[in-house]
Amino acid sequence: MAKRIIGAVIFTVLYSMISLFVVGISLLASSKNGYIYIAIALAALGITLNLFILGYMQKWKKGVQWGVILSLFLLPLGGYGGFEWYMNKIEIRTAEVDLEAYEPFAGQDKLAQLDQPSTLKLTGELPHLDGATALYPVYSAFTQAVYPEKDYSHQHTGESEVVVTKTNSAYLRLQKGAADLIIAAGPSEQQAERLGRTMEKTAIGREAFVFFVHESNPVQNLTIKELKGIYSGRITNWKEVGGSDQEIIAFQRPEGSGSQTGLQNMMGTTPIMEPPMDERVAGMGGIIEKASTYRNYRNAIGFSYRYFATRMVDENRIKLLEVNGVAPTVETIRSDHYPLTAAFYAITNGTTNPNVEPLIEWMLSPQGQSLIEKTGYVPIQ
Repeated sequence: MAKRIIGAVIFTVLYSMISLFVVGISLLASSKNGYIYIAIALAALGITLNLFILGYMQKWKKGVQWGVILSLFLLPLGGYGGFEWYMNKIEIRTAEVDLEAYEPFAGQDKLAQLDQPSTLKLTGELPHLDGATALYPVYSAFTQAVYPEKDYSHQHTGESEVVVTKTNSAYLRLQKGAADLIIAAGPSEQQAERLGRTMEKTAIGREAFVFFVHESNPVQNLTIKELKGIYSGRITNWKEVGGSDQEIIAFQRPEGSGSQTGLQNMMGTTPIMEPPMDERVAGMGGIIEKASTYRNYRNAIGFSYRYFATRMVDENRIKLLEVNGVAPTVETIRSDHYPLTAAFYAITNGTTNPNVEPLIEWMLSPQGQSLIEKTGYVPIQ
């Protein structure tokens, strides 16, 4: 038996070295978590071979041997696969609309429409529009109302005058002059610094900055002081704010996104703690850390704007929290009773396009404001 044990030890050392090499190669070659499945399979194979070396397998009947082998492989592989399925199921990446369905002149009824012909019709040099994903239905409706009819693909192909590249990218394109006008939440400090004094922003509508939790969470309301405590790391357990005795997982959004800027505005001078991090495999190999996408754990909290969040509620079992005892509704946004109401803007950066100023003025007109309201936002007027 002593010889078998020594043989098993030698085999385990050599096998572990080879396995580490194989897992390392698979990690470099994979942009996802496939290397974990390979590591599990290699570990199961190593244990199986050691059972043979130690002589245990030979003592068992064929049926027992196969049962043990299949259990060693299938149980951990199935368990990890089930874990990944569950994580993907509860992960809310972005509550984005079907953008193609909201393209202007696409022949669908998704866009808000005017009851009367537009008082503005643009000709000549058309302004290049970009902006936040959630606001695309708004400025796409503007486009359909005042731009000449043709194909305006939302994808950034270089041909369409009206695209959507998301908030951070839209600000970068505005800085470079690739966009004449963007529709987005107000800029972060870094975005404002990059644009400088040539940036002009005009508030055209209003929206609520909201926080949401799993529908089973007993907490219904948080004060701004409590929210600052959670996102500064001072409040770490739900029982501190009237909930269950569970750790709070406070998710955040990427830097430069409109909703992360909203969090920064709410926090003011209060430092924001580091967000939950995931370890991901980088595209060229190696492990990188990345801020976790919101996962609908029963002890999680996330934030967004009402338009996004209300699109998540039906299918992802979240509920919006009241803030200072006020629910985020159209009525409370309009009346300023909801404390985290924010404007969204038409933003320029020194454009010379002659149609930009008339377009912004029209956005503030009764017709432009009615399209904002029909889309689901709150007019600024």
